[in-house]
Amino acid sequence: MENFEPVIVAFCCHYCAYTAADMAGTQRLTYPSNVKIIRVPCSCKVDALHLVKAFEKGADGVYVAGCLKGDCHFNNGNDRAASRVAYVKKYLEELGIESERLAMFRMSAGMGFQFAQTAKDMTEKIRELGPSPINVAKAQLKGEAA
Repeated sequence: MENFEPVIVAFCCHYCAYTAADMAGTQRLTYPSNVKIIRVPCSCKVDALHLVKAFEKGADGVYVAGCLKGDCHFNNGNDRAASRVAYVKKYLEELGIESERLAMFRMSAGMGFQFAQTAKDMTEKIRELGPSPINVAKAQLKGEAA
């Protein structure tokens, strides 16, 4: 699909990743507008159900962005989030969905450039993969029902 523009959901921890996104804006760094940011108190608050629901609701790609290793404001919440992301990646593979559509990133509040670059890289990766198989199946069902 040459005109495919992916929808990406980014769950960002309040203290680091969300602040990095704010820093990117302050530095006037651009990143794709198709990345929809959802601020969470800590990356560990993103449950497996949230990740799966994001795909179900139309996301072509999802990522969780938390604090750097050892710097989580809630002790080891970012490590729990990383474990959860790894678990859901395996689940997606079992469903026939590319695990590359889901990722975990770690960054500090001052990493505005890295936030913008992560958003760009994730968008490009998902653009190469194409639409989510879930979205393709939904479109086919709508086409058959019409």
